[in-house]
Amino acid sequence: MEGHTLRLTLLLCVTAAISASSQTCDPKEVHGNPWFHMREMLIGCWTSFVTENKTEVHILHFSAMDSSMFTLNMEDAKPMHLILTSANILYGLYNINNDVHIYLSNNSTITMHGNTLPGNVHKYDIPTQDEELVKWASKKFGGVTSFTTVRNLMSISSTGRTGTKPGSRDCVLKSEDASEKHFLKIEAAPLASSLTSCSPPQQQPKNQVDGAELHIINIPENTSISNVLLRVDEKKIRVFLRGPQGTTWMVLNAQYTQFGSNNDILLPNIRIPPSHTLNSDNARDVQRKALQVFNVSTFTSYTELRPANSTILLVLVKNDAPAGETVEVAESTLEPINPIATTAPHQMPLLMQLYTSLDYQTPLDGNTRVQSDKRIYAEISGHTFGNMVLTIKVMSCLVYSKGSFPVVKELPFIPEFCSSKSCPNSTRLSFSLDQLEELTSTTWDLECSVKLCHSETCGEGGKVKVEVTKPCLQPPTPPCFDFGLPGVLGIAFGGFLIGVLLIGALWFIKIKTGYPTGLDMSTTAASLPGCPCSGAKRQPVSNNPSPSENSSANASIGSTQSTPTSSMA
Repeated sequence: MEGHTLRLTLLLCVTAAISASSQTCDPKEVHGNPWFHMREMLIGCWTSFVTENKTEVHILHFSAMDSSMFTLNMEDAKPMHLILTSANILYGLYNINNDVHIYLSNNSTITMHGNTLPGNVHKYDIPTQDEELVKWASKKFGGVTSFTTVRNLMSISSTGRTGTKPGSRDCVLKSEDASEKHFLKIEAAPLASSLTSCSPPQQQPKNQVDGAELHIINIPENTSISNVLLRVDEKKIRVFLRGPQGTTWMVLNAQYTQFGSNNDILLPNIRIPPSHTLNSDNARDVQRKALQVFNVSTFTSYTELRPANSTILLVLVKNDAPAGETVEVAESTLEPINPIATTAPHQMPLLMQLYTSLDYQTPLDGNTRVQSDKRIYAEISGHTFGNMVLTIKVMSCLVYSKGSFPVVKELPFIPEFCSSKSCPNSTRLSFSLDQLEELTSTTWDLECSVKLCHSETCGEGGKVKVEVTKPCLQPPTPPCFDFGLPGVLGIAFGGFLIGVLLIGALWFIKIKTGYPTGLDMSTTAASLPGCPCSGAKRQPVSNNPSPSENSSANASIGSTQSTPTSSMA
């Protein structure tokens, strides 16, 4: 029994190994990669400028050339001034119409041969440096419509379309994809960069249950570090990107793409740090790692490239496009990005809006004072480019007081549920300012740190801030009573009654304790021993008393002085 179990186990292992090996492939060099086109990113610009007489101004700069011959066909071109510069010795065959004027430097290394029209070929002291050349053209013609750098050019012709691009009128030189300029048709020698690819056997066009393809791109370790721009025009797609440490992948229009990489990925709004570690550049190891990361059983394509230039562009070809055919990409899907940037791009603009209730229907005005005893609801939202799906995750919130001695406090918050349909590219939370109630400051900055997540990978999203004002703390005031007219009349009448009763009581007391009328006060006083004074009225005394009275008075005085006690008796 044990032997049978062992054989069964070995059989399963062998089956699994065979199945796993069948889902990998070895890359081979092919004529025209069926999945990706590779282009160089060279310096240039494209503006909306035209002169007053509706003439365009174009600069064509020839970089390294494998061949010294090229052809220039501008027979169907709009009226233009065409400036040609190069540091190499070149011979050009041209065909132009009467409205096209060619400008060359006095010491130009370019020799032109063709249907020479009198006055249509001009020579000036033209600078050779890119920036100086733009300044010279802007000074002479008022501006520059386009600046295009070409490498290994074989032929260039006009498509007959207008050569302007809506937007800025200022020519700012940066890395660009010259094939986007629809008014030019540029044919150049193939890139020296090596590009190989393969697909696993019995590969179906859309092999996953959800219909999403998986494409794997690998840059081997012995390749110079590069900036690789990737344009993905398919929806519901997975891409695994692997390169030497220091490689940067810049995605121009991600839409609903899911990414995995051992390098930094720059989206138009966010830098996604490496999500996986993979030191091996072996094709089968990379393929197995990609299957493991996305938890799928097979992939659509594997592409291995060795860029010869520091900045290249990879364009994923749509499934319905024939192999080798150039795919025209709508201009509206392209987002501005600096492909030679070595730091993260600007963070996605974020906005925080405060609300008074959980239904998020009544926004708070910036001047409204927030009650510290009530719950406040906030929504943080951001704008993404294209249809890329990003979710916002709030990591922490702080409040900063304003003043000479700022106070910083961590603010607890509660995430509020909101479906992705109701809250696209936004998140909701609630908080209370009750912990700020006893603090004197009334104006605070509420700042929340967020992360932006794409699929299951998150990167720093920056911070969002809003000013919060709470009411001033007032000392408690005694209660006031509001009396109406009946109350006032009642108080007045009550005061009147109290006055009458008090007067009556005083009158009653006087009657009971006062003296009766007609009473002989002298008799009464004489009969009341110990009364110090009397209310009797004294009789007037004569000024000339009789001798007898004087003697009697003297005797009385003398007796009083000698024996005061008996006198009192």
